[in-house]
Amino acid sequence: MAFAIKAGIVDPRAETFAFAAQKTMYGGKHIAEGDTVFVFASETEGGQGLIARGIVTSAEAIAKLPGIARQTPRVSLTIRRTALAKRPLGRRALKLFTEWNDGRPGTELNFKFYRQATNKIVGLSDEAAAFLSEFF
Repeated sequence: MAFAIKAGIVDPRAETFAFAAQKTMYGGKHIAEGDTVFVFASETEGGQGLIARGIVTSAEAIAKLPGIARQTPRVSLTIRRTALAKRPLGRRALKLFTEWNDGRPGTELNFKFYRQATNKIVGLSDEAAAFLSEFF
């Protein structure tokens, strides 16, 4: 399974990305070592959207805090970059995909990343992963 992460990125051309205690949604908590991940630099933090594809080199689930009823699962992970995006893909391009039930990969990405604009790790369908691969 492929995944995507949207987060604040300090160096978009880094060889390795490290993320601590990232929120997960839409199956993102299942990310594991060896998985393919597409990296989006959060536009709310000055990024440009899709910047890289990589392989997870380490993934560690963060234990939930005792005494708190509702907690979003969190994961810390390290990603080794395998490719830089050759074309841009961000909020502006995905904003056009708003027919939530149309089954298009762009709609899936818009829904998972921008309907609720928080940074997060999400699981992707095979179709969305293939769509994103076209940007490399």
